[in-house]
Amino acid sequence: MYEEMKKEVKVSEHEYRYIGKHSNRADAADLVSGKRKFIDDLVMPGMLIVRVLRSPYPNCMIKRIDVEKAKALPGVIGVCTYKEAPDWKCGLPNHRRVLDKHLRFTGDSVALVAAETIEIADEALELIDVEYEVLPFVLDCEKALEPDAPQLYPEYPGNEIPKVTPFSEEPFNQIFVGDTKKGFEECKYVSEGYMKYENMAHPLPPESPGCIAQWINEHAVTVWYNGGAPHLQKFNTEASIPGVAVRVIACQAGGSYGSKQLIPHMILQAILMSKITGRACKFIMDRNEHMLSYELRQGSRIRGKVGMTEDGIINSVEGMWYTDSGMSSTYAQAMTAVGLGECQAFLGKCKNWALDTKLVATNHSSQAPIRGFGGQECKSVLVPMVCTAIRAANMDPLEVFQKNFVKDGDRYIWRDNLWWDVRSVDYTRAFEETAKAFGWKDKWKGWEVPTWVSEDGRYAIGVGVGVHGNADIGEDPTEGMVKLHPFGSVTLELCVGETGGAQRHAVQKMVAEVMKVPMDGVQVVDPDTHATGYDAGMIGSRGTITMGTTAIRAAKDARRKLLELASVKLNINVDELDTENFLVFSVRHPEKRLPWIAICGTPEMTITGSAKYKQNFDKPNFALYLAEVCVNLETGEAKLIRAIEGSDVGQIIDPINIRMQAEGSFGSAGGDTGLFEEMVMDPKIGRFMNGNMIDYKWRTFNNFPQFDTVLLESEWDTESFHAVGFGEITPSPAPAAILMAVSNAIGVEMTEYPCTPTKILRAMGKIK
Repeated sequence: MYEEMKKEVKVSEHEYRYIGKHSNRADAADLVSGKRKFIDDLVMPGMLIVRVLRSPYPNCMIKRIDVEKAKALPGVIGVCTYKEAPDWKCGLPNHRRVLDKHLRFTGDSVALVAAETIEIADEALELIDVEYEVLPFVLDCEKALEPDAPQLYPEYPGNEIPKVTPFSEEPFNQIFVGDTKKGFEECKYVSEGYMKYENMAHPLPPESPGCIAQWINEHAVTVWYNGGAPHLQKFNTEASIPGVAVRVIACQAGGSYGSKQLIPHMILQAILMSKITGRACKFIMDRNEHMLSYELRQGSRIRGKVGMTEDGIINSVEGMWYTDSGMSSTYAQAMTAVGLGECQAFLGKCKNWALDTKLVATNHSSQAPIRGFGGQECKSVLVPMVCTAIRAANMDPLEVFQKNFVKDGDRYIWRDNLWWDVRSVDYTRAFEETAKAFGWKDKWKGWEVPTWVSEDGRYAIGVGVGVHGNADIGEDPTEGMVKLHPFGSVTLELCVGETGGAQRHAVQKMVAEVMKVPMDGVQVVDPDTHATGYDAGMIGSRGTITMGTTAIRAAKDARRKLLELASVKLNINVDELDTENFLVFSVRHPEKRLPWIAICGTPEMTITGSAKYKQNFDKPNFALYLAEVCVNLETGEAKLIRAIEGSDVGQIIDPINIRMQAEGSFGSAGGDTGLFEEMVMDPKIGRFMNGNMIDYKWRTFNNFPQFDTVLLESEWDTESFHAVGFGEITPSPAPAAILMAVSNAIGVEMTEYPCTPTKILRAMGKIK
């Protein structure tokens, strides 16, 4: 398997020690041997276990609640309801209380229990007596906007959550550019569409979200959690509890797929129970809780119109993008802002926009980022809507996507509500080589025309294409330091959480490359807000550019200081010195060399290099996804039989890890949301019906189709060895490609996800 992967992914042609080559992760042995500590491995003195009593109804009020029997149970140390809870709130803007009398989804928090063991805590939950006032509920985002719809928050009349973002004073939640009316008049092909992407899929990381909270004093609390953005979590928590200093330490995480970077409500509840009991409190969701009560991918639908010129340029787009945020918005407005930016990357030549948005509260569980941040949700509906115009022109969608994708010199408005001039490599070659590897020209037969039909007419194969890009690879600032220790070792002080993508390994390689030292000579400190400078964490594929650039700059700064000191010791010009394997030597006379200890002086002295990175949105990354789907025309069953993903990522840092990232395009709420992956809601009772690993349809490892990659390595203008991030966007173009492939296989346009047998047979007119 390893040899096959090495052949598939191009290795860098540069002469690097580590960059572009695979090397084992420093933490690999501890991970596979079980030595690495995850959140559930951490035990604090006197620590208690927190459990939650959850609402059985999607919308109700607590009329009466009695917790006396639960409090009296031996081993129970604390019980809390909305009556005792402080007015701590999370969300954007803050609106979701830590405990509330009004319960807004099936699984909402009724009461908290902290006990000596999980068994005692669960027994206590059964002793809590609650009487509910059951209220009408609403699950459809457009129906939630109607005047007579149930109201979730008095401060949000009409169930519309305010358009605010943390990115700019004037929020970017709509695109009004140019003149759409005039733009449509210039178009030969104008079409309308109404598309939905409302699977509300679950990320299903192997490890459920969890945290531990412990008060240090009246104004300070420490939190351990299994996410990858401790500084963001610190900022978020301090905004909910004014006047309290919060320290956040990120543990090793068993996967996240975007879902555990922030766990604001859980952390507030753990902090609350720690305050009540005076002891450390651990709160980890079990699998059932995680599936039924945790945040899911937000629902997305769009009503709009698209205009395309005769030569295939999308010239005008207008419409309304509805986002179902569930009962609470963690940061859905920020996701909307990013999604609108990604629309412009997809349609980089479009000059006329009138695309508005509505963020709507419904009685679903809270919705949040899952394997993406607004882009997949928006593009999975926007791409099919754009295809209505391409279909009307009977053009090849891949050729149209290639013409319209953003290029160097184009402009877009990004999430900060500023115009950015694009400085990008040309992705034309990535389009062409990926299409060639897939055999697109031979397989594409036209709209709603299958590539192949079996002799007996039972099976048909169709192909589809999707494309995506995201400039968040350069988002948010980063601070870091590299320390050179006298006896020959290097420490990177950078806040890098580890959720499975090997980002710590990547920055370790970068520092080792700059300093020319062995990989195991570089240690990366644990992610801790009290021990590192600011970083936004593993979001938006940003790690390669932001963390990488900071690590490289800090290493170069430390190296420069080391050589300046050596220049005095050796009486040799700095430009004639180099360092390798913890020695400094003369380039002209290599025999003139000194170990670092001889340069630094006493063992107590270290050399510290520091660096900062400032966010930049002028470089979008890119992913092209081509899918081949076989449909049983009698049963409606659709199977993905082949997929290929292409991009130009600049310098590959590690060929095996980037292949792993590309494989993320399948599960974890990725491409399979085009076929079968969804949380199934019973609309009559407002409950999810598949909250377990048997009923939730998810691709298993022994059910992977043929999957190939085409990853080019252009010379990007980045300091991170010319590399750009790629991981987050790998699943984003897949759902739309699969929807198109199914449509072509069955000869009928599909407009709604996932393409289950029932929906396929209904589209074909075989069932009602």
